[in-house]
Amino acid sequence: MKIFLLVFAMFLIVVFAMAIGYIVQRKSISGSCGGLSSIGIDKACDCDDPCDKRKAKMEKEKSWQENRII
Repeated sequence: MKIFLLVFAMFLIVVFAMAIGYIVQRKSISGSCGGLSSIGIDKACDCDDPCDKRKAKMEKEKSWQENRII
């Protein structure tokens, strides 16, 4: 039981460290090839006029970026 708790604690420490690294870097998660951004696509939906749902989401993200503390 002692080994199980020790291994479980190690896993929690690793997951916590990965979460902190993600929060600090503020980069989107991408695969080993760099994801879509490596071929010049900024988003999955590359249409000229996005749908209303996408526009609302983009507006919400814009207001969040303007009002963030850091």
